[in-house]
Amino acid sequence: QVQLVESGGGLVQSGGSLKLSCATSGSFSNMYTMGWYRQAPGKQRDMVATITRGGSTNYADPVKGRFTVSRDNAKNTVYLQMDSLKPEDTAVYYCNADIKLTYWGNTVNYWGQGTQVTVSS
Repeated sequence: QVQLVESGGGLVQSGGSLKLSCATSGSFSNMYTMGWYRQAPGKQRDMVATITRGGSTNYADPVKGRFTVSRDNAKNTVYLQMDSLKPEDTAVYYCNADIKLTYWGNTVNYWGQGTQVTVSS
């Protein structure tokens, strides 16, 4: 069974940095676009950053220039380097990935369990 497991969240002061990691476990054929989403209390879950298997990236406007998404295809891991953090970045951050379990199968979208990021002012 495929699982995405996030790590690296925590409490940081405004202006600080954190790096999130999302490791994939289980057996699968291929992994395509991976990304990070976040959900603050009382708000919808929003895209933060995505990265294709080839390395093309896309960022939400609020994090452009401050966050960097990267991936290691050999390790099936995606990262989110967050710099110049602001209190409004406080949220639960979720890892997301499009995964094909078998060569002939369909691509399925998976979510991690989330990791809390809290930025104090």
